[in-house]
Amino acid sequence: MAYSILDPNHTDSSFQALCALAIMAKAPRPGKVKTRLSPPLTPEQAAEINTCFLRDTTANIATLAENASSAGVISYTPVGDEHLFDGLLPQGYRLVPQRGDGFGERLLTTAEDLFACGFSSVCLIDSDSPTVPREAFSMAVDALQQPGDRIVLGPSHDGGYYLIGMKRAHTEAFENITWSTDSVFAETVAAIERIGIELVTLPLWYDVDDAETLAVLRAELIDGLRPGFTSLPGYAADHSRNFLRQLDRLT
Repeated sequence: MAYSILDPNHTDSSFQALCALAIMAKAPRPGKVKTRLSPPLTPEQAAEINTCFLRDTTANIATLAENASSAGVISYTPVGDEHLFDGLLPQGYRLVPQRGDGFGERLLTTAEDLFACGFSSVCLIDSDSPTVPREAFSMAVDALQQPGDRIVLGPSHDGGYYLIGMKRAHTEAFENITWSTDSVFAETVAAIERIGIELVTLPLWYDVDDAETLAVLRAELIDGLRPGFTSLPGYAADHSRNFLRQLDRLT
């Protein structure tokens, strides 16, 4: 096994000052990941671009972790497919298995497990947004290092979010949310308002999960056209860019 697997039953004191930047990821098996991209991609191509997204996001976070109080983590499913991440992640990454049934439960239990491991704060990050600016991740870490309780949200253009960060596991932020809809961000904001704690909102970005958003990614990485709804230049995402160039040569 190339990467260590975190055990929530064991608290590591070396994590006390660190923010866990945890990417929620499925093991990259064809037919099991990025299925809404097939078509236009084949199942094998969808799995390959999923791997590119993972490589780009982990590389982005790894560079941030070198200069900030954070650490890269993969929250993965299914258990037993840990080996499929071998060679895909930067050195020093750790794995933590997902548990729970629905997506909200998996988010919550991942946060709970990482806090149990000893991390002082946790950001849960999607695996579908390879060009999120490093500045957005840095803003999340900085906000969570400040005194006082708060939740950080990075809104996605489709109505969801690409990041949720917190200093303790707020169950209310994951309950009664209509997952996989365009109301996820709004419902989560309303839940946070009911909790009565501070909300920090990151720059708007986008997920790549269908043919339309794949075209947005291609325009950004190949044509140099930043999406009109964004306010920052995106991360270079070289693995995803090279994959899209390969697709262009095949058509």
